[in-house]
Amino acid sequence: MLNHITTFFIILGLLLFVPHDSLAKSTDDYQALKQFSQVLSIIEQHYVKPKTEKELLKGAIKGMLSSLDPHSAYIDPEELKAMQEDFSGKFSGIGIQIGMKNKRLTVISPIEGTPAYKAGLKAGDIILAIDGESTQGMTLMDAVKKIRGPKGKPVELLILHKDAEKPQKITIIRDTIPIHTVKIVELEPGYIYLRITDFKATTSKEILKNIKKYRKHLKGLILDLRNNPGGLLDQAIKVSDIFLSKGLIVYTQGRDKTTRSEYKAKKQKTDILCPMVVLVNAGSASASEIVAGALKDQKRALLIGEKTFGKGSVQTIIPLSDGSAIKLTIALYYTPSGRSIQAYGIEPDLEIPFQPIPKEKEHVLREKDLSKHLDNPEKNKHSKITKETKEAQKMLSKDNQLKIALEVVKKMPLLKKLNYASE
Repeated sequence: MLNHITTFFIILGLLLFVPHDSLAKSTDDYQALKQFSQVLSIIEQHYVKPKTEKELLKGAIKGMLSSLDPHSAYIDPEELKAMQEDFSGKFSGIGIQIGMKNKRLTVISPIEGTPAYKAGLKAGDIILAIDGESTQGMTLMDAVKKIRGPKGKPVELLILHKDAEKPQKITIIRDTIPIHTVKIVELEPGYIYLRITDFKATTSKEILKNIKKYRKHLKGLILDLRNNPGGLLDQAIKVSDIFLSKGLIVYTQGRDKTTRSEYKAKKQKTDILCPMVVLVNAGSASASEIVAGALKDQKRALLIGEKTFGKGSVQTIIPLSDGSAIKLTIALYYTPSGRSIQAYGIEPDLEIPFQPIPKEKEHVLREKDLSKHLDNPEKNKHSKITKETKEAQKMLSKDNQLKIALEVVKKMPLLKKLNYASE
């Protein structure tokens, strides 16, 4: 009898000492689950069209994730496969990176050379409809799924261009989107233009492979990250490490302070340490901002252009048992100086808005135009025009930011020698 009484008081004591907050939380959670169950039952019984419990639960998961932030999402098996192809192989679509900005489906960047790029889509354009279906309330993953499709098949987008008064319907024929992410052009002897379109699994290897032939006479480098929507975190770190021999590149921090992860540069034989300028704009996002932030904070490069997009969050893909997955925001990343760029972006050192360079209306008279002018004794050296030279001249004639970047990177050695100290 005594044992039973003792047990009773022990149980009573446990009940009495359960914290009030925990009981309140348990009650709130129970009520929320009860409400969810009630709504599920009402929809199953009374909705105008029959819906299975599986369909409703999947919709609930999608809604739950989309309520967190623009980048967390449910990924069905088909979408997961498409994402894997996007990062490591070819895929069929129009070649565009999109995101949610102010709850509107927005073009972050068209991938250079793709159907979207050729159709004139630009960073900041708003996609109002896809094949006649409004994007209002559409999830990011659903939009990607609708835009992608078989090669050769058209997709119609209703686009509101930046600063335009009326939307425009644009029909784009889907194609196989190439995985090459790196483009290199020698602008002048020793001065290299390096363009990264996005960060895929092969990006850092592509850079090292393509720059080999220029290494011996490398005087300066322009890294173009404009309209680069980002990609893989590990590639952002590896690309940064190519241009840094030491120091912090980036660190990530989740809600638990003990989950901080730091990524540092290592000294390598393949390091590229010549004078450097980085071009950025509003289409430079995510992994692009990691690279730009690291090179700026380490005082390794000068940033020229416009303020970046401001995506400073880290997502991870978590597989589920049925072959689907969830993409979940698990941390924010910070530049070496400890700045989070989330929803703010990175300010360039020199803010230079992009302005197309107008063609000269009148021909400027030069010595070479004069009758019977004397030839330059080194004429053959100057007159060697290659396909790459023509491309470089064309690029510089249309891009004021690139033209300024080239002048700056050429003068960097001189600027470092100047003495600004005052007595």
